[in-house]
Amino acid sequence: MSYVPHSDEDRQEMLKSIGIESGKMDELFKGIPGHLRASSFDLPTGKSEFEVVKYLEALAGKNVTGLVNFVGAGFYDHYIPAAVDAVVSRSEFYTAYTPYQPEASQGTLQSIYEYQSCICRLTGMEVSNASLYDGGTALYEAAMMAVRATGRNKVLIDGGVNPIYRRMVRSYTANLSIELVETPVSLTRSDREEIDKHLDDNTAAVIFQNPNFFGAVDDHGDIARKCHELGALVIESVYPISLGLLKTPREMGADIVTGEGQSLGIPLSFGGPYLGFIAAGKEFARKMPGRIAGATTDARGRRSFVLTLQAREQHIRREKATSNICSNEALCALRALVYMCLLGKEGLKKVARLCADKAEYAMQRLDAVKGVEVKRSSPAFNEFVVRLPKDPDEVVGKLLKKGIAAGLPLGRYYEDMAEHMLVAVTEKRTVREIDMLAEALEEALWS
Repeated sequence: MSYVPHSDEDRQEMLKSIGIESGKMDELFKGIPGHLRASSFDLPTGKSEFEVVKYLEALAGKNVTGLVNFVGAGFYDHYIPAAVDAVVSRSEFYTAYTPYQPEASQGTLQSIYEYQSCICRLTGMEVSNASLYDGGTALYEAAMMAVRATGRNKVLIDGGVNPIYRRMVRSYTANLSIELVETPVSLTRSDREEIDKHLDDNTAAVIFQNPNFFGAVDDHGDIARKCHELGALVIESVYPISLGLLKTPREMGADIVTGEGQSLGIPLSFGGPYLGFIAAGKEFARKMPGRIAGATTDARGRRSFVLTLQAREQHIRREKATSNICSNEALCALRALVYMCLLGKEGLKKVARLCADKAEYAMQRLDAVKGVEVKRSSPAFNEFVVRLPKDPDEVVGKLLKKGIAAGLPLGRYYEDMAEHMLVAVTEKRTVREIDMLAEALEEALWS
């Protein structure tokens, strides 16, 4: 057990032992400006392991658990089969590090290769990397791929792209020589006229999201054809579960595909860790950031796996690398791989169909609630916008007390949507839970 000093004399002795003869704590931090220092170092006395565990359990007990979750906006409450945890908890996966030595890392490298293969099959693309941090950083990396591939510096972002992703792209490109143009926000399909207005021969890429942040489903094939005529690339951010029903990005003409992989077997966890995926046509393989695992044969002719095309990476090319990403979400990627393998092609279709059908039922139930208007201007997958006659923040607060997380108030991101709320439905939501949402919403609005 480590020794914890209890008296001023003890603290002074410890400070003197590291060269602070005055024994004063302030001298230890004299290099930090006063306005940045903590106001007090009056720390409580140390506790035993048992006391710490009891204290943390009491803190955890204050968290609200068991909420019926109708919140989406890029992160979704899907069912995760028990086998996912069972596989990824194996020590050889759970503790694996960078697989730079293929002779000692065949299991890790094969899992990455299989993950890449699944992402390619899911999106219809030809090459994928070993994963990225999250959906937002993947979108930025895709934009930079397009800039490098075309030699142009203008990027258009559709207003239906997740506002968090758009902010991330703005932040990452703020000090770069990139012209970033965002089209106006639309609850429905992408505004073709607005995109045409800004599309020119200096455009490197146009970024879309499907379904968009508001749940609207679109087919961007017509815009993709116009982009390609002008030499611009098309980047599509997708919700992977929706691809069980919708056209693949490749079928719509996308050149680069990104997305958030959290819905593929990764739990909601206070913001992460999550999983960014990226895939593209094989002509962009050398422009792709991060690691790529490839299949080959060893000296004895046996199939084996290695990291390939490493001349793109920062440990070889330094400042000339395609990206400064120096890690990947390998454990999260493994979760996604196990999840996709467990469901298979037909299982993914069934989950997607359940999400869509239950969302349709939820739209019908909420549309019948007095004063509630469901926005139905475009086809939806599992997410949709409702307009409420009262402040959504107030309504959400009331429903939280009943154990229901009703949705995301959109006024937090859009000033002109103070009356709107985004509602998401996954395969986990039962008919009874959807009925409960409708009943609780009506009571919160009119009681």
